[in-house]
Amino acid sequence: MQEETPHIETSSPSFRLGVLVVVLLAFISLLGYAIHERDSAQQVAAENAQTAAALKDTRSQIEALTAKLDALTAPPAQAATPQVRHSRHAGVIPAVHHGKPDPRWQKLQTQVDAQGRAIDQTRQDLASTRTELQGSIATNHQQIVALQRKGERNIYEFDINKSKQFSHAGPIGVSLRKANTKQQYADLKLMVDDRQVSKKHLNLYEPAVFYADSVEQPMQVVINSITKNHIHGYISTPKYKASELAVMSGDAGTAAVAAGNNTDSPQLHRR
Repeated sequence: MQEETPHIETSSPSFRLGVLVVVLLAFISLLGYAIHERDSAQQVAAENAQTAAALKDTRSQIEALTAKLDALTAPPAQAATPQVRHSRHAGVIPAVHHGKPDPRWQKLQTQVDAQGRAIDQTRQDLASTRTELQGSIATNHQQIVALQRKGERNIYEFDINKSKQFSHAGPIGVSLRKANTKQQYADLKLMVDDRQVSKKHLNLYEPAVFYADSVEQPMQVVINSITKNHIHGYISTPKYKASELAVMSGDAGTAAVAAGNNTDSPQLHRR
């Protein structure tokens, strides 16, 4: 029995149209791929050109920096080389001539050394004075009483409110202008020898030193309690005046001078 194979009509118009469509689609695809490849190649070429330009600029900068480094690290001019070489062959070491020191520099150095010694001496004096004063600071009423019993200095307690009026603590007038309870400091005005002395930002237990015309040793004010618009503290003054110390030491001339100074007017003291 013989099998029959199907017969495809290749000459029909629909078959030819289908083949034409397939060929056309293939051509369009190839054309699009070719255009895409061309654009990619152009983009890669542009990027390569930019990279090459950047590399060229970088190379130029490196060469410029290398030239600068070579100029900085280059040895000095060889002008003196023949003379040095000649001296070396002759076995003679060239002498180095040092200029004569400038006397102005020596004078300036002497002044600086003197000022340095004076500053060191002042620091030592301040340190000794601070140590002496800090060793006699009272932080409460019991310690104030203990200082009074020692009899080394006169102690005057004060308990004042904020006011522009002065409250007397011994020979000194004290006025509280500001009391900061959070940071524990106060601003004071002191009346010393008819002159007002400002003591600002005085911390708790911090001794503030001041001087009067009638005494040579320092006075000090200490605050040992700060509350709202109120402080408590004391004034510490020397036990004896300069004239009394002179009398006790037997120096009559010094006593007379000190007594005369104590009777001067405030205007002379201020001068």
